[in-house]
Amino acid sequence: MKLFDNKYDVPETTRLLTRGVCKLFEDLGFGALTEFKLTNGRRVDVIAIDRNGEFVIVEVKSTVSDFRADRKWHEYLPFCDRFYFAVPEDFPVDLMPKDCGLIVADPYTAAVRRESLTCKLNNNRKRRQLIRFALAASNRLSHLR
Repeated sequence: MKLFDNKYDVPETTRLLTRGVCKLFEDLGFGALTEFKLTNGRRVDVIAIDRNGEFVIVEVKSTVSDFRADRKWHEYLPFCDRFYFAVPEDFPVDLMPKDCGLIVADPYTAAVRRESLTCKLNNNRKRRQLIRFALAASNRLSHLR
């Protein structure tokens, strides 16, 4: 299955780490989508939803320079109940914000190294996002046929 839409130029390392993150969430019973566009116009690397309807957003950072250049990840926080950074195994994790969750990933799997703080997502936003998530998943499934 293709993880990314062709219109996005995603670096190979990021693509492989994202695959591991999606496998983790699949193993945990979540539904996950990549390159999901939020209503604020930002596009997240991974968004996942659990059976209780809680949204998790994961920002994949393949290099230190990628992390340091990113000024937009704060804009994802109002759209999730939990937020994580995902990094490769050799990433200096002490650089990552302590108030965010941390996932260490490789192309085949991932592990949560630090749990995220939980912030309840606004119910109206959650409902709208759930509908958008379902439509995006349905559209992607249709394109596979």
